[in-house]
Amino acid sequence: MTAFLIVLALVALVVIVTLVKSVRVVQQQTVGIVERFGKFKTGLQPGLNLLTPFVDKVRYTIDMREQVVAFPPQGVITEDNLMVSIDSVIYFQVNDPVRATYEISNYIQAIEQLTMTTLRNIIGGMDLEQTLTSREEINEKLRYVLDEATGKWGIRVNRVELRSIDPPPSIQDSMEKQMRADRDKRAAILTAEGMRQSAVLSAEGQKQSAILTAEGDKQSRILRAEAERQARILKAQGEAQAITTVFNAIHAGKPDQGLLAYQYLQMLPSIAQGDANKLWIVPSEIGDALKGLGSAVGQVAGIAQQAEGNWEAPELDNGQVPELDTAGAGSGAGGSAVAEADNAVREAIAAAESAAVSSRSQAAPSMPAVPPPTPTAAPAATPEQQPPAAQPPAQEPPQR
Repeated sequence: MTAFLIVLALVALVVIVTLVKSVRVVQQQTVGIVERFGKFKTGLQPGLNLLTPFVDKVRYTIDMREQVVAFPPQGVITEDNLMVSIDSVIYFQVNDPVRATYEISNYIQAIEQLTMTTLRNIIGGMDLEQTLTSREEINEKLRYVLDEATGKWGIRVNRVELRSIDPPPSIQDSMEKQMRADRDKRAAILTAEGMRQSAVLSAEGQKQSAILTAEGDKQSRILRAEAERQARILKAQGEAQAITTVFNAIHAGKPDQGLLAYQYLQMLPSIAQGDANKLWIVPSEIGDALKGLGSAVGQVAGIAQQAEGNWEAPELDNGQVPELDTAGAGSGAGGSAVAEADNAVREAIAAAESAAVSSRSQAAPSMPAVPPPTPTAAPAATPEQQPPAAQPPAQEPPQR
């Protein structure tokens, strides 16, 4: 009985082992390579698969997903004999698991070595500057070579990326200095360009300012010249109108010899009271001479006894024309105009003698003063009774 149980247990164990060997579960995106007696039999698809126990064996399990492999940095010499360190990343996917299993023993190692040799070939034809600035070109060339080489292995290279390109430290220092110098150069150029633009704009502004200033000065001078011309024209017109008005007023007033004599006698006190007259000698005959001055001046040749003519009197601001009384100018003896002229002559003579006496007493006290003549009333004479004009006695020039 005990032996029977042992045999039964052994049979159950064999059945269990047989079932385990005959059933295989494959994960998604995974392919199992089945060999029978060391020869490829089939590939197991994802899911539950049955195998012949103790005959079929799953030799390899291939991952069909896209894989990423990063290779360590590799030293590569450029065309200008500089050693650079490059590390790369490969993105690939297994398309044929059978060929990837039996065509190459280790496809990852093969891809790594192929990547290294291809990089050396590509970088060897470029200098350092091209290597640093041609990453896309290097990636494309490397992907094309790897895809072509791994195609017979059932592998497709999707993408190749160069993670870093590291030149030697001395080259990095030189490059940094070169970049710094280049940036300083560009900064200096930009500064110079800015200064040049600033100077040009400033010169343009000064030019425009000078032009506008000159134009303004020109216009100002033209306007001032126009204003001065207008002022001179208006002044000349005013003077002409003033002269015409005075001329018309004089002729409209009809001046005669009595008025001229009166104006002449009014100037004698002014001559005697001048500040520059230190000494003025009055002759003893001045009294007699001044007595006949009115009658002598009244007969000056060229001046009429009575003004004649049809002159228009000037209008005043209020629009009224003053009335002129010329009736007494041409009357006979006893005329009021002649009497007033004689009185004015006598007053002027007295004032002139008084001024002469005072001036003489201050300048020369030793000289005796001339007594003023006693004014006598002169009878008014008509123009027909006036004696012929006598020449006034010559007066000595005043002594200084």
